[in-house]
Order: sequence, then structure tokens, then C-alpha cells
Amino acid sequence: MDITRSSPAPVRVVAVPPEPEPADLTALPEPTTVEPLQPLPTAPATVSVTATATDVRGRRRRNHPRDLLALLRPGQWVKNLAVVPLALLDTHPWGTAAFLRTGWAVLGFTLASALVYVVNDLADRERDRLHPVKRHRPIASGRVSTRAAVVLTGALALALTGWAVAGPAWQWWPTALYLALSLAYSQGLKHVPLVDAFIVATGFVLRLVQGALLIGAQMSEWLALCVFSLCLMLALGKRRHEMTAAGRAHRPALRGYTLAFLDHLVVLVAVLTAVSYVLYLRDDASLAAGASLVTLLSAPCAVFGLARYLQLLLVEEGGGNPVHVLFRDRATLVNAALWAVLVALALLLPQASA
Repeated sequence: MDITRSSPAPVRVVAVPPEPEPADLTALPEPTTVEPLQPLPTAPATVSVTATATDVRGRRRRNHPRDLLALLRPGQWVKNLAVVPLALLDTHPWGTAAFLRTGWAVLGFTLASALVYVVNDLADRERDRLHPVKRHRPIASGRVSTRAAVVLTGALALALTGWAVAGPAWQWWPTALYLALSLAYSQGLKHVPLVDAFIVATGFVLRLVQGALLIGAQMSEWLALCVFSLCLMLALGKRRHEMTAAGRAHRPALRGYTLAFLDHLVVLVAVLTAVSYVLYLRDDASLAAGASLVTLLSAPCAVFGLARYLQLLLVEEGGGNPVHVLFRDRATLVNAALWAVLVALALLLPQASA
């Protein structure tokens, strides 16, 4: 054997795939099940359905009783409770008839003020939409339609007419004068600087006159001046807050004011309020002979209340809503409670000694 000759290469076996069998052209194809095509969701249809549902819910929520009640501003009714019963301070002894007539006066001015609020919101709905806070009012925001507000105005007018007819004859003239001034205010006087604030303050004096007229009390001039100057201070403070919050464009009357001018006016009227209150206590208040110390202690409470409001207005840039100041500021609440206790003691001492 020749070992020098190389051995033959190993044979490589390659697997060849079998040839495919020829197709049987005579065989019928098996039937196939074709599933129906599912329609693809379209975005515009979904959006339109959602928008329609939202519109339906919006229409259902419009003119909701809660929004109609908010249009009457029940949070402002406390003004009548705070001013009208002041006529009881000069009425002794207190009786059931006096309280009932005071409640009747509160009811009348509540209806009248609610009517004025609706009329003002109807007249100012376009201007209120430009205000950062007032744009959320029911009419300005669209939650209450103009037609529903007009119907509500008619219902309030009928209720107020029934109140005047059912009450004592010709003793409703302060409420009628208040309505006349308020309508003149809505029609254009609210755009006149100073006149707008003076009309608002006069409305609170008419509340006091209505209460005194119905209970047959002699109204004190010093008390009327105190109420007028206090409410004028609050009205001027509200305008100052509006000027700092939304500028002069919201209320045309603000063009006749400046911040410095309003600051001087507010301080001037605050001093007049304190002086008239002290003079009322000294000259006209029906207090006991031994209540001079209690009266003396109540005067600093009144001055502190004025000073606290000026602090909230001028320092903390608040005071836009006097009702919120009275019921949300802790220092004001404590001071008002102490002042009320002192005044109650001064009024009840004569009956206790008797």
C-alpha cells in the first residue's frame, strides 16, 4: 500500500428535499369562514356624543333652584338683621308686639334688597364678566338665564307689594324710597363718584327708619348718623378693594377715585363713626343710671372694631366683602361678642333693678 498517496476525500451526502407533489386540480377548496369587519371608532363621533351629553347636563343644571337662591344673595340678608333691629335700642320695655313688627320690617327689606340684587345683576351682567370674582355670579356665569331672572324679579315685586298692603297703612314709605333710590342707582347714579357710595349708605339709614317707624320708636339722630357713616365707610372700602383687585375698568365710578383719596375718606368717615357712637351713648341711649362704666368700656370695643377693619382694608388688602369680615375674622368676632355683652348689660340693667 502506498502510504504516500492521500486517502480519498470522504463522500459528502447532501439531503435533497423531495419534490412537491403536483396539486390536485380536481379537488375543491375547503370553504373558509370570513368574519365580518368591525367598524373602526371615529374620534369626531365620540367627541360629538360627549359634547351633546355635556350640553344636556348643562341645560338641566341651568336655572337650578340653588343658583336662583344664590341670585338673591342670602349671605347679605344679615345686613337687615344688623340694622333694622337697632330701633329696639330706644324701646323699653320690650314686648312681643315690638319683636313681631321688627321681624315684619326685616322681611320687607329682605324682599326689597333681594329685588335690588337681581335688578343690579341683570344690568351689570356684561360688566361682571370682566371681574375676577363677580364673573362667577349666577347671571354673569350663565347658570341663570336672563328670562328666569326677569320672572324672579316679577315674583319678588308681587311679594313686596303684598307685604306693603298687609302691613300698617303708609308705614312702608322707607322701603319704597329705598327701592326708588336703588332703581336710580341701577339706571346711572352708580356711575357717579361719591354719589354711588352715599346712596348705598342712605339705604341702611332707611332700614333703621323702617324699623323705628313700625315699632313706634323715636329714632336718635346720633344713631342714624353713626349708621350712615359706618355704612359709608364700608362702601368706600369695598370700592377701594375693587380698585386694587380689578382696576378702574370694572366700575366706571372708580375713575373718580384714587387710592390715596379713598384712604383719606375711609379714615375721615371712621372718625365720624366713632364720635357719633360716643355721642349717641352719652345723649340718646336708653341706658341705666349705673351703666356708665359699661358704656365707657363699650366705646373702646367700637373703636377697636373700626381699627381692625382699617387694618384689613389698608394693610392686608382685604375688606371687599364686609359680611365676610364680620363672620370670618377671629379678632372681629371676639371683639363683637364682647361689645354685644357690654351693650346687653347696659340695656338690661334697668329692668333687673326694677
